[in-house]
Amino acid sequence: MHLLNKTLRLLAFLMPLLFGMACSEEETTPTTPTTPTSDTTVPAVYKKIYGASSITSDGTFITIKTNGVPDHKSPYFASGNSLYIAYSGTTFGGYNFAKNPNSIVEQSAIYKIPINPKAATTKSATPLSRIGVALNGVPFFNQYAGPNNQELTGEMASFDQFYGHPQQSGVYHYHVEPLHLTQVKSTKSGLMGFLMDGFPVYGPQEENGTTVTNASLDVYHGHTHATVDFPSGIYHYHFTTVAPYLNGNGYYGTPGTISQ
Repeated sequence: MHLLNKTLRLLAFLMPLLFGMACSEEETTPTTPTTPTSDTTVPAVYKKIYGASSITSDGTFITIKTNGVPDHKSPYFASGNSLYIAYSGTTFGGYNFAKNPNSIVEQSAIYKIPINPKAATTKSATPLSRIGVALNGVPFFNQYAGPNNQELTGEMASFDQFYGHPQQSGVYHYHVEPLHLTQVKSTKSGLMGFLMDGFPVYGPQEENGTTVTNASLDVYHGHTHATVDFPSGIYHYHFTTVAPYLNGNGYYGTPGTISQ
């Protein structure tokens, strides 16, 4: 009896220890859930937009901030500005330059464009305002004059020596080939900038020196092939010397947003 009581006391002492060991073996170390992260590195091609005050990426969109002021001389600057120059020559289309009453006004713009653009299932029209941004931070406008999609020919005489002009609120912009980029900063086959749908814009020539014609472009004024900036190939727009000059029936992709 004494031995039985001693054995029972020993078992009572060991049972909690054995149970605790079994429980500890069944427990697993909790794991901390990981949050997927996006690559926020700005691809090198966007760093060519030298007129931007900042360029950032969230992995989905590239955000480009500019003040819209051209880096070349123009008769549309105030006469006291170091970039002011008088001009009385010819301009795009052979017109004699006739200055419009507007002046260049610095104003911020924030372009948020897709970093991986894709063809839109439903295409959208471009507005009578900023539709993209050039390498020097100047906005691109479409092929129409305001206020009711009028033919651009009525405004061509007001394009300065670099083929740009300001509208009523002072936004300087390009409707057609930006000569400062094709003749000074880059070449006629070089990258000119991006439209709001994220697809790039190139000059009026291919890299082999041939002139791009409307016949080689689709209704949105672009086509797809490899470029020096996108060796795997990409849809891209081209400037041409005849209408629609830069963009045709709207954006090929889905446009991002513009804010100020």
